[in-house]
Amino acid sequence: MKRTAAMPHRKTVILTGASRGIGHATVTRFSNEGWRVISCSREDVPEHCRRDPNWTHHIPADLSDPASRAAFVEEANKALDGGPLHALINNAGISPKTPIKERLGCLNGSIEGWHRVFELNFFAALVLARGFAAPLSKGKGAIVNVTSIAGHSVHPFAGSAYSTSKAALSGLTREMAVEFAEIGVRVNAVAPGEIETAMTGPEYDVLIPRIPLKRMGTPEDVAAVIFYLCGPDSAYVTGTETFITGGQHLF
Repeated sequence: MKRTAAMPHRKTVILTGASRGIGHATVTRFSNEGWRVISCSREDVPEHCRRDPNWTHHIPADLSDPASRAAFVEEANKALDGGPLHALINNAGISPKTPIKERLGCLNGSIEGWHRVFELNFFAALVLARGFAAPLSKGKGAIVNVTSIAGHSVHPFAGSAYSTSKAALSGLTREMAVEFAEIGVRVNAVAPGEIETAMTGPEYDVLIPRIPLKRMGTPEDVAAVIFYLCGPDSAYVTGTETFITGGQHLF
């Protein structure tokens, strides 16, 4: 999906995993605020979204594959055409399960599966941050890494590879915040808890009593915090990880 170049005064965000869930809600939030959106996912965007004049580029890519990842960085930089980038949202992630939706732990599942999870959930964020460092510096922009409550404690449904990759992404956020500050770029993370998307099923209902706010979150709840972390109201915020869990992380 490609359209004409953005007007110079518009801010630009690059977002991964944009086709559904938190990613799609975040695209919608940034577009509604007038930002130009460049996105990627393994799938195409919904048909009605192609008419969004702010969503100027969608680049299909498998960010778990190094070659596809490099091609996305190259094409997105071409779309920026030497201009600034104001936000990078590393949202794409995967949490594999067995065919019967059994949790994959340390003793079951292939090591190759662990490699793929880390390529997407961890290394993609690092590679994209490096690949867009120059335009982010030009825009005095912000990076937001989407981690998870599962990166901080054992989760009943999220697998071990997913949880440890998200814990690693939390650590990467800290390291990036210090280094990217030298080029004028802020780096933060958001850690969603139980968010109601197409990927959650009835089995998640048993977790609601453990949430102080007694409900699951919405993709829009997460998108609102991501947007805040990319705006002027958070200009002195870097190196943080914001829990969007309804208080579940307190237990």
